[in-house]
Amino acid sequence: MIVTCLEMTAAGQLIPGRPAPAPLVLEEVGPDSAELIRAVYVRIWEPLGSGGRSIWTNERWADELSQPAVHTWVARVEGAVAGLVELELAANGNVGIVIFGLLPEFQSKGFGGLFLTLATETAWNLSSPSGKPTTRVWLQTSSADHPHALTNYKHRGFRIIETTPLP
Repeated sequence: MIVTCLEMTAAGQLIPGRPAPAPLVLEEVGPDSAELIRAVYVRIWEPLGSGGRSIWTNERWADELSQPAVHTWVARVEGAVAGLVELELAANGNVGIVIFGLLPEFQSKGFGGLFLTLATETAWNLSSPSGKPTTRVWLQTSSADHPHALTNYKHRGFRIIETTPLP
């Protein structure tokens, strides 16, 4: 497996995705949505064979979602949950896109570019807990993620800063 770290160091580097086949909106959620977030996470990553947080309980998700530096949104298409993004803010102005994914029924259907655009715009509009504006948005992907993931990140303006092979 190969893990690739990418970054964007200015909001102007974002290259918007083309319009999706239907409107996609982000809805911010908190600890009271732990059960929903857990279910969405499992549905996204189970087909990819990525365990990660799939073993987390609803209580562990609620704890994660209650952290001041963690902000989570579900993507909705015509009211239906389509995906999940979690952003984590650091005091130095870095924002990590630590979770980003679409449910299988929305993958490869033209939603990924717009979803990543909205998630990245949201990251650039956040301020750190200390009030520092965002100065960098970063993320990691792996060769085990969806086959279009890395291409989507690069097409949105993220640049590769590190590639690490894992055993």
